[in-house]
Amino acid sequence: MDLSWELPRAGLPLDLARLHWQSAPGDALVVRVRAGGEEPGWEAGVLADVIVGGGFDLDRVARRSGHVVARATRIRSLPDTVGAGMSLLICGLNPSEYSADRGLGFARPGNRFWPAAVEAGVVTRPHQPLHALAAHGVGMTDLVKRATPRADMLSPDEYRAGVIRVERLVQWLQPRAVCFVGLAGWRAAVDRRARAGLQPKPFAGRPAYVMPSTSGLNAHSSRADLVQHLFDAAALAR
Repeated sequence: MDLSWELPRAGLPLDLARLHWQSAPGDALVVRVRAGGEEPGWEAGVLADVIVGGGFDLDRVARRSGHVVARATRIRSLPDTVGAGMSLLICGLNPSEYSADRGLGFARPGNRFWPAAVEAGVVTRPHQPLHALAAHGVGMTDLVKRATPRADMLSPDEYRAGVIRVERLVQWLQPRAVCFVGLAGWRAAVDRRARAGLQPKPFAGRPAYVMPSTSGLNAHSSRADLVQHLFDAAALAR
């Protein structure tokens, strides 16, 4: 796959998402974008973040003849569905292998995210991240892009690296608020004593809300609890 991008930068994540959905793990990707300089353009670090967020493993990135050229490999993951003008950015822990293979976050039938998000008024169509972004300004990403059978297989270092990437994403695209779904990643990387709810400190200058996992394995949180958390997180963006 070869992509030369000359359009506004905020549109690249969705083009990468479409390429991710159309490809298979192991497929190669080459991205060429105009480099920064006197006119607005890309820096290598920003492009690297966007490619990783697209569900690709970055092989190398370099500046060549006024362009930044990145080579990457598609991995078993999910792509970010993000863009300009987001009201709320939903950030999961990481894709499950089940979700990654279906190209959809929170895809397992027992996961309560989509039903709760519809009931809370965050989205109107379940299992449709592109509609959530276009119609409601709700973007989606993950702290860690690597898919695993269970989130408890991730290391604190992976969570910390993910927080740094998502922080840069928020600084770039400026959603009105960020909702982290699952306390484990936030506690591992940011505040080990954190409780669910609005966090005392902003995240990259934006209100940060942390809520319990929506997995069906989380017996401590009812669907009504999850609906309320999503409603409260969305209220921050309004």
